[in-house]
Amino acid sequence: MRKGRIVAIDTIDGRKAAALLQDGILYDLLVDPINDRPRPHAIYRAKATHPMKGQNGIILDLGHGQKGFLKQAKGIASGTTLLVQVSTHAETGKATPVVNKLLFKSRYAIVTPNAPGINIARSIRDEDERLRLHEIAHEAFEDAPEDCGLILRSACEGADGGDIYANIAAMLQSATAVLNDTAGAPELLLDSPDAAEQAWTNWGDIDEVISDDGCFEGLGVWDHIHALERPECTLSGGASMVIEPTRALVAVDVNTGADFSLSAGLKANIATAKDLPRQLRLRGLGGQIVVDFAPSPKAERRTIENQLRRAFKADSIDTILVGWTSLGHYELQRKRERLPLSEVLQT
Repeated sequence: MRKGRIVAIDTIDGRKAAALLQDGILYDLLVDPINDRPRPHAIYRAKATHPMKGQNGIILDLGHGQKGFLKQAKGIASGTTLLVQVSTHAETGKATPVVNKLLFKSRYAIVTPNAPGINIARSIRDEDERLRLHEIAHEAFEDAPEDCGLILRSACEGADGGDIYANIAAMLQSATAVLNDTAGAPELLLDSPDAAEQAWTNWGDIDEVISDDGCFEGLGVWDHIHALERPECTLSGGASMVIEPTRALVAVDVNTGADFSLSAGLKANIATAKDLPRQLRLRGLGGQIVVDFAPSPKAERRTIENQLRRAFKADSIDTILVGWTSLGHYELQRKRERLPLSEVLQT
């Protein structure tokens, strides 16, 4: 088993794929989808077609037969042309959710139209480093439109100044081109990045990148993927959880296994809380999630919930921890940022 954070770049059925391995464990997986449906982060020039009464939203024409849905669209009349960005994957048969607040995101920087100012990630605390980054940002952003802002991400810490400057300049150039392209028929203006580019943008510190053909096989990535195709996943201490997506929600059932000790339920529930974000991320599951934890006293609920909060705080996908139901289940609401793995792997 290879230690450290390793990124493997390979293909699945001819589509780009990226896997993040952490000490031999699959931590994240990105695969370019099969179809040409709008993907998160893609930016479109859209045309408003008709309002959705009672939903405070409006249907948009994205071009080439694609439809979008924009919430909180008060004041946007039918026929209006506007720029929108895909926020999440659409459920089958529904219009793609979009927002009209655009973000241009890269490894080191995020350009924020209509949100001026230069900000540095709070995780960067060293004052000398913050001063260095401010100087780079001001120089690279000198000719930016007045209403555009910039956020320097945590990956900037210790990074080469020239690389940061070039990254900011590229994002600014991309943003300026899109923001000036408001006239014309509905069409895609900026596509979502492929799996390899997303990996570079979002996965932070990396010890090694391997891009040889067939590296998924050599690094054991396929073994991890095949394990994800099964609903049951093994946890520490012999416990397990079964993750089963339905049309309405994702059901998670926790089992203690062969452990019959008094603390078996708590141990299984804590193990579930720690691994649940990773499992949902790898399986591409979102929406409403209901967890049936192993039996344990009500007094232990706070411990379980605190562990859930810590685990999801470190996760890259927005998740709302709703709380306990009257039946003792725990509910979450997770952004549909990825397609289900079963759909991604279809051939």
